[in-house]
Amino acid sequence: MISISEIQKIFKGKITLNEPLARYTTFRIGGEADYFVEPSDIDDVINIIKYSSEHGIPYYVMGNGSNILISDEGIRGVVINLETSFNYLKYENDMVISGAGVKIAKFVDFCIQSSYAGVEMLAGIPATVGGALVMNAGAYGGETADHVYEVKVIKNGKVKFLKKEDCGFRYRNSDLKNTVILEASFKLPQGNKEEISQRRKELIINRNQAQPVEIPNAGCVFKNPKDNKAAILIDQSGLKGKKFGGAMVSTKHANFIVNYDNATANDVIELVKIIRQTVNEKTGIELEMEVKLVGFEEVTI
Repeated sequence: MISISEIQKIFKGKITLNEPLARYTTFRIGGEADYFVEPSDIDDVINIIKYSSEHGIPYYVMGNGSNILISDEGIRGVVINLETSFNYLKYENDMVISGAGVKIAKFVDFCIQSSYAGVEMLAGIPATVGGALVMNAGAYGGETADHVYEVKVIKNGKVKFLKKEDCGFRYRNSDLKNTVILEASFKLPQGNKEEISQRRKELIINRNQAQPVEIPNAGCVFKNPKDNKAAILIDQSGLKGKKFGGAMVSTKHANFIVNYDNATANDVIELVKIIRQTVNEKTGIELEMEVKLVGFEEVTI
């Protein structure tokens, strides 16, 4: 149990009790956080992590709330949101420096305005830079990690700078899950601003046509198996439009589950089970989830 009076002695930011989390996720699903904190600076982040660790209180850093499914019971402990004070972009030593709380769309636009290429394919990803780094989010042949030079993190209570090779980037994953990302620096090649802008525009149009962006979702639910596409396997298994409660397999892109009618987290979990079982029975392939489960004490999928 957190003592608010104790925290306020070491924490300058905002603390909200029993904060509903559905509004912070792209799925629009999830219960409440016991404590929702918005740090004002690095010291606040260090202090809230230290306090939580010393008192045995779990903490979770939330970005833009994409690529996650939060339990209907919410998240016990502290949820840390960095979007308020870590929402900055700047140029330094021929690199782009981004705070962890910056939305990917804003980051891409900032890069393009200075004719930097290499990140335009990420523009449609509904994530913060911090969240995209943790998951090494990618699209259209590009990944967040492609042009990372260095990542500033809090690890074991201390601020550290990790070079790209120390981050363990891999397909939709990294070794950054055990850290709190504060900012990252990107070394990007120069390009033609008009050409880069046009490419971004075309990719976003393609994305909007191919994905159910108009209905709440968490992005691709499953990782693509080797030499296969999860969407094709799900589609060929006859699951497009399959429903459970308020959750449905998208009729536009089969690797998306959409919240079409006030779905609960349990609705999504049950639909995931149906998809995995059906695809396995028909193809012999076991799909691995890309969307992360948060706040679940125990769940078998």
